[in-house]
Amino acid sequence: MRASHALAAAGQGDMVWGHTAVRDPEGRGIWIKAPGWGLEEVREERLQLVSWAADVLEGEGAPHKECHIHLEVLRANPELTCCVHTHAPDAVAFAALDVPLLPLSHEGALFAGEDVPRFRDTGALVSTAALGKALAATLGDAPAALMPRHGLVAASRGVPAAVMHAVLLDRACRTQLTALAAGPPRTYSDAAEARAKRAQCWPDSQLEAGWRYLLRRAATHRTT
Repeated sequence: MRASHALAAAGQGDMVWGHTAVRDPEGRGIWIKAPGWGLEEVREERLQLVSWAADVLEGEGAPHKECHIHLEVLRANPELTCCVHTHAPDAVAFAALDVPLLPLSHEGALFAGEDVPRFRDTGALVSTAALGKALAATLGDAPAALMPRHGLVAASRGVPAAVMHAVLLDRACRTQLTALAAGPPRTYSDAAEARAKRAQCWPDSQLEAGWRYLLRRAATHRTT
């Protein structure tokens, strides 16, 4: 629930589309918002427990058509706890250019000087287990991946880091789009500096700090 609110506070809402899922601590599947609700609207009673077979065990309604994103990403790596999928506008726009993501900024250094993975099998819904498995393979051990013509996916061992990976990828895309509007980028971190910046700028403590800020911002929006 809080992951959805944090993503909404970061501007990654898309009306009722986009979702985040958390591994059920009892191993029964994933917790995900029910279809038809915006990220900022998620409440406990609007959550579903979806089994690994994509059946709704608790909650109302049918499961998300794209629940396979989260089921297969989390199934592929038992260490992961949280998976995020949004239609972040800057990530979608940047992916359409099909150019490498450069470490122009702290956010760009999240990938340690390497390009962000891209899932190219489809730009339509990831509505089958087979597509979910392919997406999970594309993501691999990366913090996040672009889904050209669609959105992004991010994941981590903790909820705060998964949310921040999605937020930081979108911010890195926005920075590069802004630079490209004025011409080709001329200066950015080399691989060694990018690796060092990832360790310096994005340890768990800083991801947690960003997460707490987004929660405070979400709480402020709910009370104003």
